[in-house]
Amino acid sequence: MTAQDIPPLNAVLNGLATLLISAGFVFIKTGRKHAHRRAMLTAGVVSAVFLVGYVTHKILMRGMHTKFGGEGAIATFYYAMLFSHIVLAIAIAWLVPRTFLFAIRGDFERHKRWARWTFPIWYYVSVTGVLVYFFLYQWWPARAAH
Repeated sequence: MTAQDIPPLNAVLNGLATLLISAGFVFIKTGRKHAHRRAMLTAGVVSAVFLVGYVTHKILMRGMHTKFGGEGAIATFYYAMLFSHIVLAIAIAWLVPRTFLFAIRGDFERHKRWARWTFPIWYYVSVTGVLVYFFLYQWWPARAAH
């Protein structure tokens, strides 16, 4: 495995987290609390593995970053999405464990109140994480200098 293998793996992990968060939402809305718990805990583990991969990639790249190759309106859209993704990902690093803690302690009323905020933000970060990968590496990669 090389540093270049990490971004596609991280995109898969973000996609898997999105599916698990979606399943967890459906499970709780249909009263399947144990399935909800399993799905959300698994989503938490998948997101934590993503974070390890993300930090590892940053360390291995030693400050180098991948340039976005799009221009014009698509670049404006990409950078707005990237900015919101980064800001909300920082928030998720605190919101998810806090929301989990309330459930683990059995304080389901507080868990539910926090989850109303945590769920859509975590969902957005997971979805935009996949989109950032596709924008940056698949759809508009920077052209190599000749």
